Amino acid sequence: MGLHIRDERQMKALTALSQAPFDSLLPVFSALYRATQQQRYEEGLQSGTRRRRPGGGSKGKLPTMVEKLPFVLYYYKTYPTFDVLGTQFAMARSTAHANLHRRSPILYDTLGQLELLPYRELATPEALKAALQGVDRRLIEATEGA
Repeated sequence: MGLHIRDERQMKALTALSQAPFDSLLPVFSALYRATQQQRYEEGLQSGTRRRRPGGGSKGKLPTMVEKLPFVLYYYKTYPTFDVLGTQFAMARSTAHANLHRRSPILYDTLGQLELLPYRELATPEALKAALQGVDRRLIEATEGA
């Protein structure tokens, strides 16, 4: 089933991306996904738990990368419950949960490789100054203590 995206407006509403940024994420996401699958396959061979060759077994509800990436983007754009996510993509909520938690790290690695992740922690005042180099306006959000 998946997302049936009709136009650019709907693409942005459901994934937070227009087609061009999506197209730039897709090859990196695909490569990292395949590398992750290969690593899982090799780990299974070494541990003796691997039963099938790559590509064996049933095909999932999201068989292509063009379906896998919007699945993760849709979740992070809308934050639906797993019941809703599963219904939207024609899968059980437990399958939606498992798929999301397998693919989220790949999206994170994709954004990191493309240097699209924001700064999360700055260890020193000097690191903060370096991060703000060339910024004309700063907004600081704070909550007042009780």
